[in-house]
Amino acid sequence: MYCSYYHSSICHPLTRSLTQPQIEPSKSNLFFPTKFKFWGRSSMSPTPTPRAGAGAGSVSGYGADYSEQLLGTQRKQKRQSVAGIDQDELLDPEMLADADSCFCNFKGVQIHHKICHEEEEEEQQEAHHSIQLHSSHPSTSVAKKIGLPMVLLHGFGASVFSWNRVMKPLSQLVGAKVLSFDRPAFGLTSRVSFMEHSSSSSEDSAPLNPYSMAFSVLATLSFIDLLAAEKAILIGRHSAGCLVAVDTYFEAPERVAALVLIAPAILAPIVPQNPFVRIWKALSNFCMHIVKVAMQMMKGMMDMVRTLYRKALSAILRSTFAIVLVRMIIDKFGIPAIRNSWCDANQINDHVLDGYTKPLRVKGWDKALLEYILAMVTDSASEPKPPLANRLTEISCPVLIITGDKDRIVPSWNAERLSQAIPGSNFELIKNCGHLPHEERVEEFLLAVEKFLWKVFGTQEQILQATA
Repeated sequence: MYCSYYHSSICHPLTRSLTQPQIEPSKSNLFFPTKFKFWGRSSMSPTPTPRAGAGAGSVSGYGADYSEQLLGTQRKQKRQSVAGIDQDELLDPEMLADADSCFCNFKGVQIHHKICHEEEEEEQQEAHHSIQLHSSHPSTSVAKKIGLPMVLLHGFGASVFSWNRVMKPLSQLVGAKVLSFDRPAFGLTSRVSFMEHSSSSSEDSAPLNPYSMAFSVLATLSFIDLLAAEKAILIGRHSAGCLVAVDTYFEAPERVAALVLIAPAILAPIVPQNPFVRIWKALSNFCMHIVKVAMQMMKGMMDMVRTLYRKALSAILRSTFAIVLVRMIIDKFGIPAIRNSWCDANQINDHVLDGYTKPLRVKGWDKALLEYILAMVTDSASEPKPPLANRLTEISCPVLIITGDKDRIVPSWNAERLSQAIPGSNFELIKNCGHLPHEERVEEFLLAVEKFLWKVFGTQEQILQATA
């Protein structure tokens, strides 16, 4: 629901012409008790005194003037803004695109993305500007010969903008294209209504929710095809981006050459440290088994409850109240959340704030965000899948986990514990850094990625194996 605002065209009573249309006395007194005073004059008499010079039967006393002024004030609604963005002037995503922005249609959704590819000549000219590692190995020359493209996956509340400072250096590191795209509900990707999208779908099977995790996974694989590559390195940023990267690996492990997870909000499993923890885990598994048996016995009833739950939740999140509420939440907590993501708040300038709040100028951003939340909740309430924490040991591709030691959103110990749960993974802790290493500590982040690329693809045999 879009709110429209307008300015009243009623003039001030002192500037209004005395030859205005005649007003019936009974209509002008409907709004006011007879014992009120206006501008020091009593209105005790039942009939207002006509103005001097007014025609016969023309009654426009102070009460009538005040009533019209009050109505004009009510019509003059205050222009609404969210996080400093005027909500009366929302635009189509294409109107907000940058010079290097691209759009492509994927399953009825116009996905905004950017591609960076440094030409070999330009790379050689700027080689001396790249970050140098220890002289024990010429990592830069080797990493540039990998030829594996990268797909960058942003997190919740972010967009392509968050990768602006690292896209070009990463392209130089791998000697290939680097692509980042805005997932539905974020950035400049079109906001579509799932109801309209599903009704217009020509597929025989159930339509794919553009705000679901499955859609983001398929879109990621589609962009790997767009890069004309068999494999790609996926870099995911905190919660949603890391989940998309990991789920893409589980969907098509042969298409993922390596994973780089930045401040991942993936709950790492607790490694048993003593016999009491093992006993507790065994009892928990036994209880879960009993619950599963009971759930199977009540499957029919649970399906009905699940359906009613989804319908009720859909009705609530698609209501006008939910739209007003999400605007209030973003307006109150949006900017503070951005500032809380940095360790050094001095790096947050107007350019950063403008980049993060720009999607709030897109038409339908509030409805799309609610659709994303609805899809996220209903995905978790759908048919049970093995917990992600139980599948981490199945990841066999090279993995790098990067986090900041001053991360106030996802604690660094969770990232370290996650690296211990993934066999053979690499862990990098960046000092004096918050939740966004690739934005706050760009050089340290690129250094960590370059070291990882050297370690994984440092020999010609490893390069050939990765690109095969």
